[in-house]
Amino acid sequence: MTMLRPAILLFILLSLVTGGLYPLVTTALGQWWFKDQANGSLILQNGENRGSRLIGQNFTDAGYFQGRPSATAESPYNPMASGGSNLAGSNPELDKAVSERVSALRAANPQASASVPVELVTASASGLDYSLTPAAVAWQIPRVVAARGLTTEQVTKLVAEHTQKPLVSFLGMPVVNIVELNMSLDALRKN
Repeated sequence: MTMLRPAILLFILLSLVTGGLYPLVTTALGQWWFKDQANGSLILQNGENRGSRLIGQNFTDAGYFQGRPSATAESPYNPMASGGSNLAGSNPELDKAVSERVSALRAANPQASASVPVELVTASASGLDYSLTPAAVAWQIPRVVAARGLTTEQVTKLVAEHTQKPLVSFLGMPVVNIVELNMSLDALRKN
């Protein structure tokens, strides 16, 4: 019993520290230093939650830029079912899905080049990607311009404004946040 008592006390102490104190401290520090990120990087518009900056949305209308395909279960960009399709590169189902996506994109974007950017036809590992490279966004500009009745210069300027560059160039590539870009397109229409 003399050896069991210190073990039980240590177990209780470590449970309180790791199960109570540590989560409280990290939550408080997160709210203090990184409030926006700790609360989900939410996009608020007129006091209404429009989504997260870090989770894509399913844009299908011709007047919107479309993101990477989502392979999440039940519905596209479902954060509760994050995951890829898990189809191998040699799987005929993946080839069929990619071919169908290429055909659909070419039909929806007849003004664009025949070479469809690969990120527009392949789903990511999470299925929740919120961004594309500027090249994949530029490929869609003619469709968005035609659907919205805007000039190419207006849309290109918006894309440039929403292009996020990495802190250090060799640590990543520039990306465009599709959700925020599409919201800016809607705001442009209202003005």
